[in-house]
This record gives sequence, structure tokens and C-alpha cells, in this order.
Amino acid sequence: MADKHKTLGEYIIENQSSFQYSSGELSRLINSIRLAAKVVNHEIRKAGLVDITGAAGEVNVQGEAQQKLDVYANDKFKETLINREIVCGIASEEEDDFVVVEGANGTNENKYVLMMDPLDGSSNIDVNVSVGTIFSIYRRVTPVGTPVTIEDFLQPGNRQVAAGYVAYGTSTMMVFTTGNGVNGFTLNPAIGTFYLSHPNMKINETGKIYSVSEGYFAHFEKGMQEFLKYCKEEEGTRPWTARYIGSLVADFHRNLLKGGIYVYPRSRTAPNGKLRLLYECNPMAFIAEQAGGKASDGFTRILDIQPTELHQRVPFYVGSKQMVEKAEEYMEQYKEHTL
Repeated sequence: MADKHKTLGEYIIENQSSFQYSSGELSRLINSIRLAAKVVNHEIRKAGLVDITGAAGEVNVQGEAQQKLDVYANDKFKETLINREIVCGIASEEEDDFVVVEGANGTNENKYVLMMDPLDGSSNIDVNVSVGTIFSIYRRVTPVGTPVTIEDFLQPGNRQVAAGYVAYGTSTMMVFTTGNGVNGFTLNPAIGTFYLSHPNMKINETGKIYSVSEGYFAHFEKGMQEFLKYCKEEEGTRPWTARYIGSLVADFHRNLLKGGIYVYPRSRTAPNGKLRLLYECNPMAFIAEQAGGKASDGFTRILDIQPTELHQRVPFYVGSKQMVEKAEEYMEQYKEHTL
């Protein structure tokens, strides 16, 4: 039974020694994310009452129309992290390039860089569907005290020291890992405090839910098409149930709790997949593995992929271990039938 009286702050203090690096900086960084998430949550809850929905009129580096809340969330997370001088660099899905954070004296002695998707699924805000924030934390690889470089951000996911997401839904939850399991904290809106509600989260070995945008079926690779046919066969525990929200955080969170697989594969319309390796796939893969699940690009472990660019896209298969492995079987079987 969860100790629903334990706050996120208390949990961080009690478990600081179990963090991979327990200097206190990582604890302060997670606390900063918690603060920014509460600010963004407050703004999201006003959607429909004030002019914060719809397109902002700008296009991000991926060529996608930015929503007003994309810009707002990005600014709030950056502002919180920079003002607290808690990181030495930030990379965001909404920024063309990474941001170098300088200290008050022009140098920065902090050891961590943060990468984020400040508001995943933001187009769903207009129709009152759950959205989220995704974050990923690494120790820098360049010398402390010098400006960060692209090398600090292009690290494989297996070097993450922490990752998590905030789901803004019927309740607001912060789920994260520091490499010692996965824990979920639910916000009590009356007092603005996150409480431990889902300790030691584990995903089922298998499940009955598959999450994919099947409208692109004709554009998928042969292996993916055959896997989807398998999902629908009336054999054993199948057919599985199709559930697709269109917000990675919401789909992943449901499957984490209930068991399932989320897939955004390669297709003729998205030959490299659509999701970003650094901002979406790596942090979700880290969480999935820490919860006993698996994450793959269809052939390779996501966390072992060496990034080559800041906004790199990859196919993404994540969720219950047996379901991901079954998808990999089909991809391997039909690997000669690539796009």
C-alpha cells in the first residue's frame, strides 16, 4: 500500500543516497521540474477560459505548428531551470538549438543537462484530452565550468541518470526513475503538493492493448502490417484491444498501468518514424526498462542508439516485454521488405 502521506519532497530527501550521483544537485533538479510542472498544470486547467489554446502562429524546427501552450510550457520550464541555476544546458523539442546556461559570474559549475518535450500532445488541449511533459537528465561529458557543447546532449540513452514525465489528465501525475525503479506521484490540487501514489511501478510481462495510429496501415512496413494482423487474430488471448489517444504520455501511461504496447513505426509518410530520440524515446525507454518492460526501434534497443543529431527521429516500440518482442519477431521476419 502506498504511503499517500509521503510527499515528493520527502521521497527525494529519503532516497537521495540511492541516486547514481548524490551530490544534491539531482535532487534540486527534480524539485525544479516539480515546480515548473505545477505552474504549467495551473495554466492547462484554464484551457477554454482564457486564450491559451490553438496555434501560436510559429513553426518549430521539426516543421510542426507550435501551439500556444507549447511555447508557454517551454518558457516556464526554461525559466525555472535557468533562474535556479540548476543545469548547465537545456535542449528542447521546441528550440532549434540547445541553450547554454551561464551562471551569475559567467561560468556554470553544474554537472547536468536536461532535454525535454515541454508539452507532448499539445494539439489535444483544444479537445480536452490528456497531455504531458517528458524530461531526460544526463551528466555532462565536457569539463565542468566550460560552456556545454553538442557532445553533452548527443549521449545514448543508457547514460541517463534520470527521466520522467508529467501527465496532465483527470489527475496530474509525475512519474520518474533515477535508475532504481519507477515511482508515481499524484498532485493534490487543494494544497499544490505531489504525494507518492504509485510506488515501485511495474508493467505486466504482456497485455491486451496495442496503441498505434492504424490510419497509416497502408504506409507501414510489411513487418508492422503483419504484426497488426497478429494483434487482431482470434487465437489464445487475442484479439487485443486497440487504444490510441495520440498523446505519447497518455498512451504510455495507460499501458504502463494496464499492460500493452505503444508503436510509432516507420512509414512511407515518416520514413524515420516521427518521435524524437532524445526528447521522447530515450526517457520513455528508460522508464519502461526500469518498470520491467522493453523499448526498441523494431530491431535495436532504444537506449543503445548513438544519437547523431539533436532532433533525430526513430521508430519506437515500447511497453510490455513479450509484446515488444513479438513485434520484433515480425520485423525481423520481414526485414527484407523494408520501405
